[in-house]
Amino acid sequence: MGVDVASMHLDAAAHGGSGVVRFANTDGAVSKWLRTLPAGSTIALESTGRYHERLAFAAHAKGFTVYLLNPRDVRHYARAMGMRGKTDKLDAQILARYAAHECTELRAWVPPSPELRRLEDLLRRRGTLVKHQVAIRQSLADSAGLRASAKTLMKEFAQLLDSIDQQIAQAAADLNLDSEGFERITSVPGIGLLSGSVLLGLFQRLAERGADAVIAFLGLDPRPMDSGKKVGLRRLSKRGPAEWRRLLFNAAMSASRTKAWSATYERERAKGLPRTAALNVLARKLVRVAFGLFKSGQHFDSSKIAPA
Repeated sequence: MGVDVASMHLDAAAHGGSGVVRFANTDGAVSKWLRTLPAGSTIALESTGRYHERLAFAAHAKGFTVYLLNPRDVRHYARAMGMRGKTDKLDAQILARYAAHECTELRAWVPPSPELRRLEDLLRRRGTLVKHQVAIRQSLADSAGLRASAKTLMKEFAQLLDSIDQQIAQAAADLNLDSEGFERITSVPGIGLLSGSVLLGLFQRLAERGADAVIAFLGLDPRPMDSGKKVGLRRLSKRGPAEWRRLLFNAAMSASRTKAWSATYERERAKGLPRTAALNVLARKLVRVAFGLFKSGQHFDSSKIAPA
């Protein structure tokens, strides 16, 4: 089954079928539709903020296989299949086809724990708030008549962000199963509350798959772009949550100014890398080191960093 998700309704199509069923995105309607499916069914849907969660959790609870797909991948797949339009019904059909033909390359979705879900939700909401805060500050920067009101508003933003940060700290503590994992992660210079919370959740979710999987999930993995005479070009995949990638990039900027990591950063710059590329390299190093500490039970030791 392929299901196109919207805030108010869902469109479902079976691979090989011609019809598309529309039903409301409510608990009752989702439960009623799931009862019509045979045991062992597979459901593919796109990751759409929060709108997909009701169906994904309900389907997984009933024992169905759920694939949560990247919308960009599905869009490229539809174009490759010659789809000339985009409607909710067409999207549902292409999702069903994608899951049917590519299932061997897909990983089934596993719901996060309630603690991890709360942490991720707080981080996502904080990222949205920061984005709007920056936009409002920039739009009012050159308005003398609104300067006083803008200052008051920015103060309210700061208070709200501080409140969310406190909740994130508590959520990280609730998720911190071995009581010291978060402390080991944040012992790495440059990694603070926010970036450490992101890594704690990812390390617990991807503990068996390694640091490379975490880097790929964050979209910090360099992808080759070789073609013809263009050889050696690399670009970040940027497939993961943009807000989490921003937090790790900020952690790398902070780390580059510390005694522990400044030589590492300067070494990358000496290779001819621009500042952004060097910081991305450092961000990957931070993830690898933090993952190693998380798994080994050790705290950061700057003497173990390779000298410049």
